[in-house]
Amino acid sequence: MGILDGIVEWIAEQIMAGLDLVTTSVLGALGCDMTVFLRYFPAVETMYGIFVALAVGLILLNWVWQLFKNFGLSAGIEAEDPVKLSIRSVLFILLALFSDEIINTILTIGGTPYRWIMDSELPPLSFADFNSVMLVIIGVCANGAVALITLILVIILAWNYLKLLLEAAERYVLLGVLVYTAPVAFAMGASQTTSNIWKSWCRMLGGQIFLLLMNAWCLRLFTSMVGSFISNPLSL
Repeated sequence: MGILDGIVEWIAEQIMAGLDLVTTSVLGALGCDMTVFLRYFPAVETMYGIFVALAVGLILLNWVWQLFKNFGLSAGIEAEDPVKLSIRSVLFILLALFSDEIINTILTIGGTPYRWIMDSELPPLSFADFNSVMLVIIGVCANGAVALITLILVIILAWNYLKLLLEAAERYVLLGVLVYTAPVAFAMGASQTTSNIWKSWCRMLGGQIFLLLMNAWCLRLFTSMVGSFISNPLSL
């Protein structure tokens, strides 16, 4: 191989080594456990108490306002039933106060299948071997500029896999935001006029957990595919 081939091969090896490092770091940080989220965003734990106080204040304010509106029923003003309103307000005050325990239970349930996915055994994989495998395959099928073609294929692999990792990391951050703003979301359920916000938050929380599981599943499938290809590259 010439000097150009040597340079291209070295660049490809560095790309795959960097991809391996990013993969290990990101997958280790993901999941339904908020420990890593708190490590990088420590302020959310302090501001969580503010959200709890804000949620309770909003519920009490809505409670008093809706009860006050009942005095205007004779004038045609619409108001919620005071008994149902009181029951709902007390219920969502309790939900806001104990939202951390409720969310932790949900995260534990959602994190169990995530751990199953991440702990599943896969064929041993070394990204550094992918470049040499591609050199063998392309070397059989073509002549000249083999290392350059290999570099292009390695860059395509690295870019698509990195996009999957970034998407999974984005899901994790969004999940953390939903978790630590949960008290305000619970406050929205105390009133009929804002109950749609509460329902939407529930759908978003469940959707983020599900999508995080799907991202981990896709990443593991991708890793398994590459490992299987490396173990028997000429099977194609």
